[in-house]
Formats: sequence, structure tokens, C-alpha cells
Amino acid sequence: MLPGLALVAAATIVGRVVGSFVPALSALVVGILLGVAWRSFAGVSPTVAPGLKFAQTWLLRTGVMLLGLQLAVSSVFHFGPGIVAVVLVSVAATFAFTWWLGRHLGPARSLLLATGVSICGASAVAAVNTVADGDEEDVATAVTAVTVLGTAAIGVVPLLAWLLGLSDQDFGIVAGASVHEVGQVVAIGGAAGGLVLQVAVVIKLTRVVLLAPLVVGLGVYRRRLAPVGGPATNGPVSRPPLVPWFVTGFVALVAVRAIDIVPAQVISLTTVVTNLLLCAGMFALGAAVDLRAVIRSGGPSLAVAGAGSALLLTLTTTGVLVF
Repeated sequence: MLPGLALVAAATIVGRVVGSFVPALSALVVGILLGVAWRSFAGVSPTVAPGLKFAQTWLLRTGVMLLGLQLAVSSVFHFGPGIVAVVLVSVAATFAFTWWLGRHLGPARSLLLATGVSICGASAVAAVNTVADGDEEDVATAVTAVTVLGTAAIGVVPLLAWLLGLSDQDFGIVAGASVHEVGQVVAIGGAAGGLVLQVAVVIKLTRVVLLAPLVVGLGVYRRRLAPVGGPATNGPVSRPPLVPWFVTGFVALVAVRAIDIVPAQVISLTTVVTNLLLCAGMFALGAAVDLRAVIRSGGPSLAVAGAGSALLLTLTTTGVLVF
């Protein structure tokens, strides 16, 4: 696996550097773009394939698991039950609507688009694909759609906040509850000021918490649909795991962070490691993508994700104005 992992490491460093200069993209998005470019221009040789496969599975899922340490659940309740309810209802309604609207794109792609739009962009797409069983083109198309729309939101959300005369706290809530990528939320908050940034990141990470129950629920749903055996199989066939190992780890780390036993220095270091692992996994995913197929099928997926994004922004803004 060493040649492939060396390639992944080099791409991860580049993704991290570029992502630090262009926060709207984030290292994850840069990683998958680098992977697509590598596949398009250099191809994937048998020499690097094992390392890429390891990064695409183990490294990516470990990165998703470590996201649990970034979530300070206690901070969420500062905003009151009304705002928490707005976030939950908006995410649920957007997920259901986007999944339904994209059903003609195929079950896996519609599910990935719904997850990326409603929860947390590229990392959510990667996590849910472990139970959705989409191919690399489904993943790349979903990531591309949420990236384009999230980047557009960097201009749209501040303009909307200005037109509505939102306070800094309300502006931060709308940004955190409606923008797809953490990096894009940071870009909005960083430009608007300290309070907007702090509120937006807390609300955004609240959406990330919903990733674990979603993956578990989808795993249970698919498990019920999977056959247990029959004449065609001459015995039992494998079912998807009830709870993937990285989701169990994610929940455990959220609990560890909640009881406040992890030093701040460890959390800071883990945040960097998490970003590197996710970038590595995204590069490996991108290296398995046929760019021409993504371009051919990207228009309808972007339209579905755009409709879902518009609904999410409308629901969250309305909820903030009401509460």
C-alpha cells in the first residue's frame, strides 16, 4: 500500500495548503478535485490502487469518527429550545424533500444529495455512502453540487441578513443552519465578525451531530430490505452492519467531549488530524471518478440540490424570525 499512501499524503498536504488560502472550498473539496484531476490525467495504476482503497475506506471513516470530538453539545442549549427545534425541523424537512425530489436520479444519488445539503456537505456524503452503496460518480456528483451551492451561499446569506436587518446572533444562526460546508460557514463568519463566527460554528456542528442517527437509521432501513437467503444465494448473504463502527466511535467521542475530560490542546490537534484524514479519503474517492460521467449527469443533480438548499435557507430564516 505504500506507493498509494505516499500519493495520498502528497495530495493531502496540497489540499490542506490550498484549503487554508481558499476557505470557501475547504481541504475536503480540494482533495476530491485533486483526485479527479489525477484520475483524468495520470490514471490509477495497480501500483497505487491498494493505498488509494485503504484511504477511501479506513482513513475517511476514521476522519468522520473523529468529528465527534469537535462537538460541544452543551453550547447548543444556549440558544433555547426554539432554535434547536428550528434546526431539527429544517434539516429533517430538507432531507425528506431533497431525497424525494431526486428519486429519479437513483436511490443512492438522491440520498447522498439529501444528506450533503441538509447536514454537512462532503463529510456527510462520504459517511452516508457507507450505507447508501453509491458509486464514486454518485459521491463526486453530490460533493460537487453541495460545494457549488455552498460557495454561492457565501454571498447570498450575508446579503439576505443585511436585507432582513438580522442581528449578529441571528445572522450566525442562519449561516450555521443553512450553509453546507464547515469551511464555508467559517468563511462567512470570519468576514462578518467574531460573534457571527462563534454562533455559526456552534449551530453548524449541531447539524453534524445529526449525522450519526441518520446513518444508523438508514442502516436499519437497508438491513430490513436486504435478503437473508434464498434459492438464488443458497444461504445467507451479508447484510449491511446495523451500526457502522465509525458511527459508534463518533457517538462515543461526542459523549467524551460532553463530559469535558479532553484537554483543549488535544482537541486542537485532533481537529487538524481529522481534516487531514478527510482530505486523504476525499482524494482517494476522487481518484476513482470518471470526470466525463460526472459532467454528463451533473445538471439534474445540481438542480435537485439547489431546490433543497433554497428550502433549507427559507425554513431556517423563517424560524429565526419567528423565535
